[in-house]
Amino acid sequence: MSAPKPDPGHNHPPDHRHLHSHPHADPQAAAPGQVRDDDALLADALMEGFDAAEDKPSFLRMARIPDHLHGAEGEVLRLVDVEMRYAYQVGTASPAFNAAELVYLPFPASLVRERATMNFVYVSLRSRRDVDLREMVLILRESEHGGRPGGGH
Repeated sequence: MSAPKPDPGHNHPPDHRHLHSHPHADPQAAAPGQVRDDDALLADALMEGFDAAEDKPSFLRMARIPDHLHGAEGEVLRLVDVEMRYAYQVGTASPAFNAAELVYLPFPASLVRERATMNFVYVSLRSRRDVDLREMVLILRESEHGGRPGGGH
């Protein structure tokens, strides 16, 4: 039995016609020197999925969005609204140096970006709780680990 041949990697023979511009890493991985933000990916997937879903209640169940939460006094709060908000920043304003006015810088069209947010509204007879997307991602992370922050069992 012969020893397995080592993987040549990029060590091809000189006459090999192969471009080295192809990706080698996982396309979902973070760029070199950066940490992959799984929570941001989850938040984006929740927004895009909910927006595209024809059956919104089924999507919420599949995404494991809780249909109820417990309030500060133990009351049950029920999910009644999922709000999607879109905004476009078209410029920036900041205090001017040694002046009582703002410096306004309008953005060229190529710099205008959409920002979207999602909010989950839970209510009971006595209270209301708005859960933004960031907090919902944390709730989902905790539920993955048996309801205990940090994954303890």
